[in-house]
Amino acid sequence: MSLLKIRRDTVPASSNVIAWAIFSLAIGGFGIGTTEFAMMGLLPNVAEGVGVSVPTAGHVISAYALGVVIGAPLLVAISAKMPRKTLALGLMALFTVGNLLSVLAQDYATLLVTRFIAGLPHGAFFGVAAVLAASMVAPGKRGRAISMVMMGLSVANVLGVPLATFVGQQYGWRWLFILVGIIGVITMACIYAFVPAQKAQPDASLRKELSALRRGQVWITLLVGVVGFGGFFAVYTYVANTMTDVAGFASDFLPIIVGLYGLGMVAGSYVGGRMADWSVMGSIYLMMGFIAVTLVIYAASVHIQWMALLMIFVIGASGSMLVPSLQTRLLDVSPGAPTLASSLNHSALNMANALGAFVGGLVITWGWGYTAPALVGAALAVLGLGIALFSGLLDKIRAAKA
Repeated sequence: MSLLKIRRDTVPASSNVIAWAIFSLAIGGFGIGTTEFAMMGLLPNVAEGVGVSVPTAGHVISAYALGVVIGAPLLVAISAKMPRKTLALGLMALFTVGNLLSVLAQDYATLLVTRFIAGLPHGAFFGVAAVLAASMVAPGKRGRAISMVMMGLSVANVLGVPLATFVGQQYGWRWLFILVGIIGVITMACIYAFVPAQKAQPDASLRKELSALRRGQVWITLLVGVVGFGGFFAVYTYVANTMTDVAGFASDFLPIIVGLYGLGMVAGSYVGGRMADWSVMGSIYLMMGFIAVTLVIYAASVHIQWMALLMIFVIGASGSMLVPSLQTRLLDVSPGAPTLASSLNHSALNMANALGAFVGGLVITWGWGYTAPALVGAALAVLGLGIALFSGLLDKIRAAKA
């Protein structure tokens, strides 16, 4: 079977055109990452603006996450026959509209609805962007192409989130959504101009895309992401409290810590793409083990400030290093239906976020302290490694029977 059977129904493209096309998709990732993560720093402002408590305002973030989980499979499935470039444009248009509607929201209930709408295209956009990027390069460069798309999300944590948070705090939280809406418009213009034209796929159908859901390896790979990244988010969710209460940093130093985490993500995306091109499953095995070891070291050394800073960078890198391999693996195990499987990866990562926050909060509630989530996270990473090894074993059994 040809690699992924991703159709290369594009116009001939030079390396410069491909670079600009991937950059265009990365801009979309930058906008999505900015609106997703900057909301956390603006929650008090949002709460005051719509007249609710901060914990209640937190449900606005949950509404966005719910949109991600529901929108990824739904939007990809119902648009199966649409050319992927057209689909990417449509998804970014919906994302832009959702954010601009959030600017106009005058009450809490309306804001919940508009954030849900903005979240719907999140996973689907990354899914179709990954397939587009992979289809434009040689098979041995798929991981790097996907990592460049995901780089937009990483760079958002370094540049977009701090800038949007500052602007939102100085001029009002609605400016976050105005800025992201502008980024959305720029993304659409760039995709239209630079992404090669995609022909409609006559054999595409809702049934064919849904066929990915009948493949056990797709679900196993998604489970690797949910469990493995659950460990990662168990730490990141409570990093602010850990840095102030355990490492002893002042709260006004937290933006620098978050910036270090973001720089780690950028470095991890760069390295992770090359690792995926070296060996998809080998990279998953290595990174799951690396995450587990990293979290144990973090738990043991976070009380030492210079070690805490170093490990925050490494944790950011380790998480983003894993994403290109998981995304590529999903493309490999879903021939004929790569877009849906690829999109589901982001639903899985949002489920990992919920799992990590839950188990991390649980052990803190039990009185085990703010270093305990790292140890639980390490255990989840080991479990994720075990699931990945099982997936690899199934591949070997299938190959032996072929």
